[in-house]
Amino acid sequence: MRATGAVRKARTPTRQSSRRTSAGPEPGSDAALKGASGTVRAPDHDQRGPDGRGGWGSSRLYRRDHQRARERWSLGARLSAALLLHPELVLATLGRRSPVRIQGRVLNRSVQALLAASERIASATGTASGLDGQAALDDVERMRSQMRAMTALAMPRRTDVYAADRDIPVPAPGDALPIRVYRRYGNPPGTFAPAIVYFHGGGWATGDLATHDASCRLLAAVTGCVVVAVDYRLAPEHPYPAAVEDALGAYRWVHAHTGELGITAGRVGVAGDSAGGNLAAVVALLTRPGADGSDGVGTGVVRGAPGDGAAPVPPPVMQGLVYPALDAHLDTESVTRLGTGFFLTREAMELFRSAYVPDPATWDLPTVSPLLATDLSGLAPAVVVTAGFDPLRDEGNAYAEAMRAAGVDVVSRCYDDQVHGFFGMGVLPDGMAVATEVCDAIGRAMWAGAPV
Repeated sequence: MRATGAVRKARTPTRQSSRRTSAGPEPGSDAALKGASGTVRAPDHDQRGPDGRGGWGSSRLYRRDHQRARERWSLGARLSAALLLHPELVLATLGRRSPVRIQGRVLNRSVQALLAASERIASATGTASGLDGQAALDDVERMRSQMRAMTALAMPRRTDVYAADRDIPVPAPGDALPIRVYRRYGNPPGTFAPAIVYFHGGGWATGDLATHDASCRLLAAVTGCVVVAVDYRLAPEHPYPAAVEDALGAYRWVHAHTGELGITAGRVGVAGDSAGGNLAAVVALLTRPGADGSDGVGTGVVRGAPGDGAAPVPPPVMQGLVYPALDAHLDTESVTRLGTGFFLTREAMELFRSAYVPDPATWDLPTVSPLLATDLSGLAPAVVVTAGFDPLRDEGNAYAEAMRAAGVDVVSRCYDDQVHGFFGMGVLPDGMAVATEVCDAIGRAMWAGAPV
């Protein structure tokens, strides 16, 4: 039996926060909306709940009548959303009337309808349904194009956000790593805001700036933060540790260019979904206070990591982990029970693992499997979001519990009726409201303790 440095017992955390260390200004308040220059940024009243606070538990955080004017929906997305407003009709037509119940959880009916429709289309066209691993590694470009097509139909794009592409010299001088910088309109020159460096999901082998553009726009619009999306190198062309080097290098670059980007100095966080959540957790591990490589994290493996001779970089002020991949062994109960039929499958995860970390000897490294890190003390405050019907559920929940046990401030929630990828499924009737809740929680963590 292999030893682990974190609790592996599967849990379903409810909304909770362990030991808030800062009673910083409320996000959205005049105090919190001041940048380093002292200029007050206009609050987003349409993002706030009936009590004026917003956040988890605010039923009106996302107001469809207000937000639709700031969203651009493709024709395909509009048609999909209209269809999913009537899940019972869809499920009856496809012969899937019975609810899906597993371990006391009941799958959201609109999600069930989406899965059933996707399976029927895949069967009729002979294409892969969701991330089921049918495409071989030698056909990875087809997998990437399929993901682009799926994400284009899944989310509307906020129109009240400015986005600009750049190339940065990461991970080494002479290289050119693409990034995209998002900023909500209404922040004139001279104002500053915290920044979130965002790493997209896609199994380290698919995904890019385009696939997660809508999610990053929403994150920037809801939080009021500058969002920097990183187009890190993908496997199998660039296996581990290329993605980690790009993630750490981009995070380091943002810290060095805060003034140029209109970012409050020292207020940089990390976030990501799925494989991107893994990278966000790894960056937090590599940069935690006192990390010098003596614990073996990244030493001799990752360029720019502690022990590699690189100058120290401040730790993130927050890590936002949305259904993160945290254990390469794929041996949790949720992987076993939910490994087929819920969008992300065990077959797909094994495929991605063989592309990213083909050598099993690397699977125990904390920079591959953060859940196996022996010491989580001193990590940045975390927002951890999981889904009840996601194979990655148990490792995300276990990581949240392990961080709490190590004294880290953690806010977590398991959306019990959702599947992997729900953060990017705005076509679901409640999809944009749920995604906005997640963004709001990340924004609250970013603004907590911000200078005024």
